[in-house]
Amino acid sequence: MKTSFATLTDILNHGFDTVIDVRSPAEFAEDHVPGAINLPALSNDQRAEIGTIYVQDTPFNARKLGAAMVARNVADHLNGPLAEKDGGWRPLVYCWRGGQRSGSFASILTQIGWRAGVVEGGYQTFRRLVYDALYTDELPHRIILLDGNTGTAKTDTLRLLGARGVQVLDLEGLANHRGSLLGTMEGGQPSQKAFETALAFALAEFDPSRPVIIEAESSKIGARIIPPALWIAMKAAPRIEIDAPLDARARYLSKAYADMSVDRSAMVSRLEILRRHRGGVVDRWRTLLDGDDFEGLAKALMEDHYDPSYRASRSRHGAQVLKRFTVPDLSDAEREVLANQIADTIAAS
Repeated sequence: MKTSFATLTDILNHGFDTVIDVRSPAEFAEDHVPGAINLPALSNDQRAEIGTIYVQDTPFNARKLGAAMVARNVADHLNGPLAEKDGGWRPLVYCWRGGQRSGSFASILTQIGWRAGVVEGGYQTFRRLVYDALYTDELPHRIILLDGNTGTAKTDTLRLLGARGVQVLDLEGLANHRGSLLGTMEGGQPSQKAFETALAFALAEFDPSRPVIIEAESSKIGARIIPPALWIAMKAAPRIEIDAPLDARARYLSKAYADMSVDRSAMVSRLEILRRHRGGVVDRWRTLLDGDDFEGLAKALMEDHYDPSYRASRSRHGAQVLKRFTVPDLSDAEREVLANQIADTIAAS
């Protein structure tokens, strides 16, 4: 049974029990429908082998060998991950184009007695919807940026706002990166396509009648690029700013980035990247690092690099400031109070 989707919301509300991506593990790793499981019709090596036979031998021989491989792989899935599924289970299957791999897989499931659906157009249809949402269509959401210099606990404040029912889009969380030169996180970043998928689905779940709060970012978060539709909306969005004393920000930042101090060689390498912009001041940063003065290093980085960069960025964008909150420190208690105040401001906007 072919199943078509016209919007990302339709995919979110697909109504099936399980979404099965039957593409190879490499294809699945690059990007997939959120929540899908990977039961490959062909492994990475098998897919490459079939492709070679298709080109160098004949399409018939490729299809015949491919069918045998698919049958064996599906048998393994039936005896493994699908062994406990009862007769009422309804799977939705997709491959690259909604063709042979998903059709063959779904046909076997249907013969068993399960009501299996196949995504018409496969992953390509899904990817087109994601692309249109982020590169072609105008966002229907009202965006408000949460802004402030480095170390003003913006990311943590986003999480506190989310716990208070505010619609928040955590770009750094989706990109698995803290959004700065020192912002790498364990596990590395998702592919650009996977980042866009997570972003498009997060936006699709929001209520367009309510504002969406996003941390002010540059156009890239690590190596991941913010797609045009969202970036255009962010540049035009009004802002709520957080301001805190430099010493308070340094204390907060040294704790928030404590994991970075473990790998000294990696830290030094990242600091050296800034030498062509900041020259000999990098030597002072390295002296602070060598002396285990992480709070001093955080303060120096903000004074010498991050604060000047933020000032230049704000002067270019010149966005409207809805409200500025000045806090004496960034303790847990102060951040809770701040989150309440910002949530009230958003509710009244």
